[in-house]
Amino acid sequence: MKAKTHFEVVTHSPAETLEFGRQLAGEIQAPCVVLLEGDLGSGKTTLTKGLISGLGLAREDEVTSPSFTLVHEYGREQKAYHVDLYRIEGARELATLGLDEVFSQPAIVIIEWGERLEGKIPGPYLKIKMEYLASEDRKITVEYR
Repeated sequence: MKAKTHFEVVTHSPAETLEFGRQLAGEIQAPCVVLLEGDLGSGKTTLTKGLISGLGLAREDEVTSPSFTLVHEYGREQKAYHVDLYRIEGARELATLGLDEVFSQPAIVIIEWGERLEGKIPGPYLKIKMEYLASEDRKITVEYR
């Protein structure tokens, strides 16, 4: 992360959340772990679509939630991994994902439900909290830790 270490923005539509993700992509460099937190439907996958498309690794419509596959990989030379921990219950299941291998690569690793990993991330990371404000309004808090 190049600039601020803590800031908040409010988006008023999914399109604005996508655009914020694209802009934020310009501020991050591999290796980087991004922990996304927020309730179901708060915009975590929408923000991820913006991040991955902003990195030039896939089109927005190619980025989907890895709820069932748990990990999606994007890119060839530069890589991003999109991980969803929503269905993971306990340390044993978490260990089967191979995240240590993913973290050892010079990649950007975006983790939905990242609060389940907090304290277990090697090195600094970006924590992004998504909150409902109104029907399509979201408060996005970004903190570099």
